[in-house]
Amino acid sequence: MQIHNNTLIAECSAYDFKEMLERKKVKSWLKSVSAFANTDGGSLFYGVNDDGIIVGLENPQADADFISEMIKARLDPVPEVQLIPIEHEGHTLLEVKVKAGMLTPYYYYQDGTRTAYTRVGNESVECNSQQLLSLVLKGTHMTWDSLPTQVDANKHSFIILANTFREQTHHEWNDKYLESFGLVTSDDKLTNAGLLFVDNCTIFQSRIFCTRWSGLYKDDAISSIEHRANLVLLLKYGMDFINNYTMSGWVKMPNYRLNLPDYSDRAIFEGLVNHLIHRDYTVMGGEVHIDIYDDRVELVSPGAMLDGTQIQDRDIYSVPSLRRNPVIADMFTQLDYMEKRGSGLRKMRELTEKLPNFLLGKEPYYKTEASSFFSIFYNLNWSKNGRIPVEEVAKRVNNTLEKYPVNEEKFGENVENSERRFGETPKSSENKFGETADKPKNIGRTAQKIIDLVISDPSMSAEAMALKIGISSRAVEKQIAKLRSMSILSREGADFGGYWRIEINP
Repeated sequence: MQIHNNTLIAECSAYDFKEMLERKKVKSWLKSVSAFANTDGGSLFYGVNDDGIIVGLENPQADADFISEMIKARLDPVPEVQLIPIEHEGHTLLEVKVKAGMLTPYYYYQDGTRTAYTRVGNESVECNSQQLLSLVLKGTHMTWDSLPTQVDANKHSFIILANTFREQTHHEWNDKYLESFGLVTSDDKLTNAGLLFVDNCTIFQSRIFCTRWSGLYKDDAISSIEHRANLVLLLKYGMDFINNYTMSGWVKMPNYRLNLPDYSDRAIFEGLVNHLIHRDYTVMGGEVHIDIYDDRVELVSPGAMLDGTQIQDRDIYSVPSLRRNPVIADMFTQLDYMEKRGSGLRKMRELTEKLPNFLLGKEPYYKTEASSFFSIFYNLNWSKNGRIPVEEVAKRVNNTLEKYPVNEEKFGENVENSERRFGETPKSSENKFGETADKPKNIGRTAQKIIDLVISDPSMSAEAMALKIGISSRAVEKQIAKLRSMSILSREGADFGGYWRIEINP
């Protein structure tokens, strides 16, 4: 607590000021005790007016006794509270310090009615049904995805999950994994997470809505589709839609192709995975939305930050990795769809920061509104004046245009001058940007795949590249050595934690 010139700092999520103890209106302050116990804890300061001016109490001992009595009589269960007298320049204050509870929800009880409160900003408000369910789960040390159902596991199959596991990890699937991963209980019942991964998923809220809008706002839709399926298929359908309705131009360099995607594929993939994992599945009328505009891709899911804060007010690099659905998160980790540690938000931003310098754009932006979470990815080839012209993109690739002249009709074909659909890559043709009279020998398909993977995910390891391409790690290392000797590829930082960089000047 900070006191300056007899004034306390303003009311906030952790403080509440009371000029005096209202003995006839105990609900006015007991709801704050309930709210603090149900969230992150906090303190009520008696003897301080709404402006933070210290006025003191006449009989702090009697007030402390009454507060203690009312907490025991009107709150269930009884939260852990400390009553702390504070002397300051002749005034006596009373701090009622409420600890964040482990037996949530903490109810205010009166006339046969039980009401739980939560802290929103500097107010204590009544919990809605979703917040109350979350508090119940927290109090039982359970999460929604880990709760068992009455559905028999032997009546459902996990063929899609098993095949995906084999494809992603190159290991054999074992049905014993179902219980160890938390999808099936020991008495052969599906958990809520298990229901989300079965082949014929029937959970209504396991859906995504995908829309490609014709412009910068929600006006006319070029395409709109809804998918309802298990989480593995939802991820596939979502990425397919994004790939089909975003562009990926390219430049022909002297001996390889240089992709110029509108977005980092890996960053968007990481974003969609996070929205499927961390959405609030207790919200029955909501689903994950993918909205593609000319200048950005927005991912939206039900469920704000787990700790109740606004993500736009937080430092991304200091946000702890809290998981609303740990069983679902662990399953995606086992499928090698996400990092085994750390925050997904930081990962998405780092992927954008490590893009090759000719693709640098705005970092992803995150925000929460009411009960929704937004991730916004900005088009790397878009400026405030619209799609960046061919010549300007070429300058980002190589400032020496005289040495590598641009054929405007062939390079990167923008939307206005091409019949190419969103997401298509132009076929190879003659005299593209970067060709010279003495055409060097191409680097080969495997090396080209490595370059493509590096642009998609600069932090990808050689082992991960080998799995993606389907060759040995030794073969990948040979190709990387070749690309480095040709000054096409370089390494920034250590083997662990570093990243690859494409060198565009041969």
